[in-house]
Amino acid sequence: MNVDALLTSAGINIFICIILWSLYSILRKQPENVTVYFGRKIIQERMRRDGNFCIERILPSASWIVKAWRTSEEEILAIGGLDAVVFFRIVVFSIRIFSIAAVFCMLLVLPLNYYGQEMIHKEIHAESLDVFTVENVKEGSKWLWAHCLALYIISVSACILLYSEYWSIARMRVAYITRCNAKPSHFAVLVRSIPPSSEESHSDSVKKFFTNYHASSYLSHQMVYRSGTIQKLMNDAENMYRKIAKHNKHISADQICEPCFIRCNFCGGASNTFKMLKNEPGQFEEKPNLAQLGSDNREKECAAAFVFFKTRYSAFVASMILQSSNPMLWVTDMAPEPYDVYWSNLWIPYRLLWIRKIAIRLGAVVFMVFFLAPVTFVQGLSQLDELQKIFPFLKGILRKKYVNRLVTGYLPSVVLMLFLYTVPPTMMLFSTVEGTISRSNRKRSACHKILYFYILNVFFVSVLSGSVISGPIINKLDIISSPQKISSQLATAVPTQATFFITYVLTSGWASLSSELIQLFALLCNFFYRFVLCNKDGPSDFTLSFPYHTEVPKLLLFGLLGFTYSILAPLILPLLVVYFSLSYIVYRNQFINVYIMKYESGGLLWPTIHNTTVFSLVVAQIIALCVFGLKKSPVAAGFIVPLVILTLLFNEYCRQRFYPLFRSVSAQELIEMDRKDERHGRMEEIYEQMQSAYCQFSLTSTDMYEVEASDHCGVVNGSRARDEVKARSAPPTLGVLPLSRIQQAATWISMLLTSQERNLPK
Repeated sequence: MNVDALLTSAGINIFICIILWSLYSILRKQPENVTVYFGRKIIQERMRRDGNFCIERILPSASWIVKAWRTSEEEILAIGGLDAVVFFRIVVFSIRIFSIAAVFCMLLVLPLNYYGQEMIHKEIHAESLDVFTVENVKEGSKWLWAHCLALYIISVSACILLYSEYWSIARMRVAYITRCNAKPSHFAVLVRSIPPSSEESHSDSVKKFFTNYHASSYLSHQMVYRSGTIQKLMNDAENMYRKIAKHNKHISADQICEPCFIRCNFCGGASNTFKMLKNEPGQFEEKPNLAQLGSDNREKECAAAFVFFKTRYSAFVASMILQSSNPMLWVTDMAPEPYDVYWSNLWIPYRLLWIRKIAIRLGAVVFMVFFLAPVTFVQGLSQLDELQKIFPFLKGILRKKYVNRLVTGYLPSVVLMLFLYTVPPTMMLFSTVEGTISRSNRKRSACHKILYFYILNVFFVSVLSGSVISGPIINKLDIISSPQKISSQLATAVPTQATFFITYVLTSGWASLSSELIQLFALLCNFFYRFVLCNKDGPSDFTLSFPYHTEVPKLLLFGLLGFTYSILAPLILPLLVVYFSLSYIVYRNQFINVYIMKYESGGLLWPTIHNTTVFSLVVAQIIALCVFGLKKSPVAAGFIVPLVILTLLFNEYCRQRFYPLFRSVSAQELIEMDRKDERHGRMEEIYEQMQSAYCQFSLTSTDMYEVEASDHCGVVNGSRARDEVKARSAPPTLGVLPLSRIQQAATWISMLLTSQERNLPK
């Protein structure tokens, strides 16, 4: 591929970015799109929709960019929690390290690559991109020391920045645990694999066991129930309740006004056939009783329970030690936050989890193997000579200049990006079936799977398949039969595939940011609701949480490409700096306006980010070592060996110094927090909150956000808790959903349907 093809790809992506960014700045001003582009603000700040027309609404503007740029880290912490801060630390780290790399490599390495051999150069736009890579440096060149020096500068700078970030985030992690209000999860332990008993229920077994062996610290427990179809019907009833409430514009505590339902365009029907109902005090005061949901309450109990302890220290100790001589019984873990619990996975028998994990790992491997076909196909598109041999009828078309540039510079990366859209939902499904107990763990598990997939399939398979396609059959078989030649193959193949990854950064990087900004799926759903279903209010609940499992692996993949090609093909560095700079603006805007914090892990993704970045550094150093050996420069290759060793030692030091803070909590902090609460007399209030914190049948996304908005740590304060207790005993209204909202929804809708039947013509 030549420079013209690269410029064609860059031009197409820049044009797409300008169009979509301008379109976004106009669409976000339209009142009918407020649920798409301001979902978080609607929920938290109760933002009002301005329907007045003004000329500014149809003109692009950059005010949102300025606002996103000026948002401080403290505001991001309050909006998105510590996970959001960690995410932006990746972006800022990448901007810093690749800016340093771009300065040194563009000024020092790139000229040496370009003039690495004695040759007559063409005009810049007609030059092949290979002349800008280390491939153009002749064997035994004395100038390879410059590449080695640049790699040292990049590695040392990366380690310094990584240490600084790890130290800062570790401090924020400790503050996240110690300074926020008392959380129910600090006192709760999830117990699974409760042994069955013919004489007593699971609940009695739990009480007997922990009263016997944790008598001084055991407080109470909450069983987990199989909800099944009944819970699904109750959730559906609640959704209907909320939708009906949305259409009632004037509702008081004493009266439910006549609904103003829209006419259905598909089945017709009158819009005012519901009668006015009185909301009499005490009509819905009955609280849900789990015993009423079935004939035998014991049959609905799972072999899992949330056990509450009197102190944080007692709960943590109980979660870490074995409770029985049989490790498969009475398995304990620290409980996730109430709104982070993935309830359906708690019903899975613990003895089946290891089988599920093995099956999922095998399934992930099979999926990666099947994905070799599209990756190889994409690499075939970038090899025009091989493509013309396979499909002779394409010779005439590919001889055209613009078609040639489009196929080599744009099409392969677009096709690969389209195939990669199937990866995140597949890995999320695998993580769900795997049996994770919390939503944040499920997303983190999916993040790890997607990251491994990107590194193996997108990077290594793309590199090796591209070189295998262009080589003769004998060399292909020789590589397969002689694994020791993989190092020389990497040294040859990685610089060769530089042009493909440069265009991949343009397509999957720049263009994907524009897609994230425009929120195409949400925009189409909003259009369907408004103009097809004629619902003026749009979707009733379209709040999204940030997709860490897709965006973090993407950033880390680009980091791997940046470190690997920094000295091999420095042209990729300015493109990466632009990508991460745009990411900083786009994602900041999305956190401010679109995404809500439904749950968070407290920055637990950072160790994965740190380890992956160090892995990327080591891969870049090993590939550079192979390249220097192939170029017959033993001095440069010899200097890389200690660099690899020092990088690994640095990672081990960080693992020993910081990682325990993310894996566990110190006894000193737990005991100090317990003593502080005892001194201030807050323990009784905390115990009161725990009784209703893990109520399996009353947690909804709306309530979740109301609790999260009060404190970014995810807990309610004392006055808020007391208000909620009072609200549960008050007569229900459509504006506030109390604890028994699900049963109220079912009863209220049943009454509405009864009144509807009475009005039907006989």
